[in-house]
Order: sequence, then structure tokens, then C-alpha cells
Amino acid sequence: MNYAQAIKLLRKRMLLTQTELAQKVGVAFISINRWENGHCEPTMKVKRKLAPLFKEYGIEVEE
Repeated sequence: MNYAQAIKLLRKRMLLTQTELAQKVGVAFISINRWENGHCEPTMKVKRKLAPLFKEYGIEVEE
């Protein structure tokens, strides 16, 4: 699964809006939106924040 799919699935499983997930991760809403739409990927710093959440919700991401 790529980051766009993984982030969207994570957000759905956590029952969060894009704005709520953005606040939780410490980024702007537009960043979440761009990631989910595949326009860009999170930085390595954000990927490290997302990794434990992906693991907790059973989501595997292909680098």
C-alpha cells in the first residue's frame, strides 16, 4: 500500500477528519489532503510520527 492509501485508511480507522489528523501529527490540513491525493509524500520526520500509528492500526506501507 502506498502512503496516499495508507494515510487515508489510517484516518478512516481512527475516525478523524483531515484537519483532526493534521493536528494530531503536527502538520497543516493541506498536507494531509495532498498526501491522500498522491500529490506528494510526507517528510521523513512525519513518516516517523506516522509509523507507530500505522503499526497500531495494522496498516503496512510500501516504501
